[in-house]
Parts: sequence; structure tokens; C-alpha cells
Amino acid sequence: MLTTRRRTAVACLFAAAALSFTGCSSDSGDSGNDKIAGAGGGGASSPTPSASASAEKGAPAFDLPSDISVDVEKESTGDAAKDAIVRDVAYAAQARIEAFAEGDGRTANMNRYFAANALAYWSDRVATVKKDGLTVTGDYRYFDFEVTDVANGKKAAARYCEDQSKAYNKVIKTEKVQRTQPSDKDFVLYTLQVEKDSRGDWQVTQQNWKKGDASCVQG
Repeated sequence: MLTTRRRTAVACLFAAAALSFTGCSSDSGDSGNDKIAGAGGGGASSPTPSASASAEKGAPAFDLPSDISVDVEKESTGDAAKDAIVRDVAYAAQARIEAFAEGDGRTANMNRYFAANALAYWSDRVATVKKDGLTVTGDYRYFDFEVTDVANGKKAAARYCEDQSKAYNKVIKTEKVQRTQPSDKDFVLYTLQVEKDSRGDWQVTQQNWKKGDASCVQG
């Protein structure tokens, strides 16, 4: 049975398409720890493929700078359909990091694992961050993946957590790392809606987040 929090998240995710993409996102507005949620770093470092992605058969290739590491912690749900959703949701998280690393919100992997409002939002966000002269560096960890609802085998709601405790903003021009003090807001809860496309991939169409959510905070 879904908890009240998760029922609310699912209701928000399956709201009318006209709903603003960021309408359900939340944080406490702490500008002292204003990391770019879900972003990945760039710079002139040589790219390295994501180990967690390349370990799976038929996985997309992700080229990430050497100053970015990604750790995806996920387990089988015991249901093949849900496992496929979790797999593609994890790919989407890595695609977003790659997009920030390349300064391009319309990479092949973004177009493959994002669509609709989510693709438009992240494409704009990547462009804005690049224009501001910022990127992100460090270690990203994704965990606690869960499929909370599936509708007709074509739409689903899911959630996962992101650990940014070892990730920081970086000034592209100077490569200066903007280190912050550890905070509960280093842990971000993502709730999202996905839809299955014609080629069988699950694409994120709506995505919202909450920094410092108790279900994700560790340590």
C-alpha cells in the first residue's frame, strides 16, 4: 500500500499535462547550499564511460569527465516490467549528468530517456547553467529506486534518491570548486512520471524533486 506521501506524489505526477513542470518540486530555499540538482560536471577532462551503464547488456554509452563519478545502486524488484522501468530511470539520471558535462541538453541520451516537459525543462536548465559559467564536479550516488505505480503497461510513476554530499558547483573558466558545508539538502528525492515509447524505452516526461527529504537523507 502506498503511503500518504507517495499517493500525493503519484497524484501530482499524473496531474493534467498543463501543470507547470516545476509545480511539485520543493526545497527550503537555502542559497548557502544551492547545488544544481541532478547536474553533472564538465571541463576539459578526458571522458570516461559510466561503469554502471556499460555493465548491462544493450546499455547506452555515457561519456563523463574524469572528475565526475556516478554510482547507481539498484536491485531487482522481482518484476520484469518494473525492473525495466528502474533500469531506464537510472539511465535517465546518468543522461542528465552527461548533458551538463557536455553543456548540451539535447544529447542522444537525453532525447532517448527524456520527453515532453521534462526534456524541455532540462534542455533549458543546461543552457542556463552553461550561460552562468557553472558546471558541477564530484561524486553522484543514486539509490532507493522504486516504481510506485504502473498504468496499462505504458505509464508509470517512480522515485529515487540522489546523494550530492561529495558533489559541488564549479566555475568553468577558473575551474574553481565551490565547496559547501555538508547538509541534509545534499540528499534529493526525485519523483517522476515515465512513459513507454515506440522503441520500448521508458522516457521521463515529468520530474520533480525535494531537497532534504527525510526518506533520502543518510548519515
